[in-house]
Amino acid sequence: MNGRLFVDDAPTYASATFPPPRSFQYAAHEALRAGRRAGHKNQLLMSPTGSGKTYLGLRIAHEALLKGRRALFLCDRVTLINQTSDTADRYGLSAHGVIQADHWRFNPDLPFQIASAQTLARRQWPAADVVIIDECHTQLTVWVEYIRTCPASVIGLSATPFSPGLGRLFSNLVNAATMHDLTESGVLVPMRVFSCVKTNMDGAATAGGEWTNAAAEERGMEIVGDVVSEWFKFGEGRKTIVFASTIRHCEELCRQFVEAGVMAATFTSLTMPDERRMLLNEYRKHDSSLRVLISVEALAKGFDAADVGCVVDCRPLRKSLSTAIQMWGRGLRSSPETGKLDCRLLDHSGNITRFLADYEHIFYNGLDALDAGEKLDKVIRKDDKEKKAIACPSCGYMPFGLRCMACGFAAQSAALVESLPGKMQEVVIGGKKLADDKRHLYAQLCTYARLYSAPDKQRGRAAHLFRKITLDWPPHDYVFEKTENVPIERNTLNRIKATNIAAAKGRANA
Repeated sequence: MNGRLFVDDAPTYASATFPPPRSFQYAAHEALRAGRRAGHKNQLLMSPTGSGKTYLGLRIAHEALLKGRRALFLCDRVTLINQTSDTADRYGLSAHGVIQADHWRFNPDLPFQIASAQTLARRQWPAADVVIIDECHTQLTVWVEYIRTCPASVIGLSATPFSPGLGRLFSNLVNAATMHDLTESGVLVPMRVFSCVKTNMDGAATAGGEWTNAAAEERGMEIVGDVVSEWFKFGEGRKTIVFASTIRHCEELCRQFVEAGVMAATFTSLTMPDERRMLLNEYRKHDSSLRVLISVEALAKGFDAADVGCVVDCRPLRKSLSTAIQMWGRGLRSSPETGKLDCRLLDHSGNITRFLADYEHIFYNGLDALDAGEKLDKVIRKDDKEKKAIACPSCGYMPFGLRCMACGFAAQSAALVESLPGKMQEVVIGGKKLADDKRHLYAQLCTYARLYSAPDKQRGRAAHLFRKITLDWPPHDYVFEKTENVPIERNTLNRIKATNIAAAKGRANA
């Protein structure tokens, strides 16, 4: 039958409704069509966290289904099966089967199947004209050999296509969008980095260039108390994902969060399927009392909860930039309905500084070729004892390498920011003094608001500028009407201008 469906009562899928594609999603789909016309049977779509990989994959499947063909969407983990199935239902693609052990939606006769890679490894592949492989950088044996010779058109989806050998499996790379594009358009939120007490990895054992799990666990256990106490300072109230080095490390972090009165839970390979479903259902509620989920790997890829506002990185890495990007990306999705403005990264691992140069390149440019990511994940980053964190001299964002990921400023040099060992601080000044203290800063912002805002908007303008710069609202005893005008410092004015420009760009893109 060559994959076509010749059944009289087959679903037509014509009633499916998708949200209109964003411009970059439309362009990515067109690029994949052009690639297929050019003879590329196996193509890889690099699509950053938040760009809608599942949306794009299901749109591709829908296009095939409308033509009477069969489509298969392959998930690399059981965790993502129900998530993908639920999304397909929302788009009107309810007529699909699920190939997973004992799944209630098992129906091999339907032309659209969502399959677990682990289950397909034990069964025969269903007929398909289009195969969409989620998280294709995992390169599971079950599909690696299959796509070399199968007649189907194959689309691999990945936010981080860094694993070795992808260039031998796929012949065309399409960049859906860069993280910079998505941040500018409001699809992603800015990441605000907080420097923390770091895990001391001096002399820790390595294997293959990466720190061993045992070494990372042993060193990480030494600062568990700091992780919890500093979360109370800078993460409390935000839905949070914590990444640890091992399951034992996860369990100890969870124990101490719970002892401190925070509802937390581990989500690891030892978490049973029923418990996983229960935890995810609860955690996805906007008003959930479950505030902290702790994981090693299970939540790093493909997990969606847009209102996550804090990521705690306690998993030190030397090589795997892709793992770091996946972890940080869990908190970058925008969530307008909850008022989320940014994501706070509490860096206990040192990863943000270790990977800064390469992360900045990916943030602005994506990947240039299929093997470029593979090379990035082979490089061993060594800690430089003399190297200090650098903040953007224009807007104060930290860390700053060659080009600021907050405002886009590029410079040959920037002011150094001194670290304070054992203390947690947000580096936002970049070596340039804005004010003597927060009250002095607030007075400058009040002065600016009175100069440039209508009388009924001045108090709110000063408050919002204060929050943009400090990430907190003015304290209750900062009273606008009782705050006198003061001279506005040059660095403060520059920071206000950068904030205004970013807001204007956001409105224009919207």
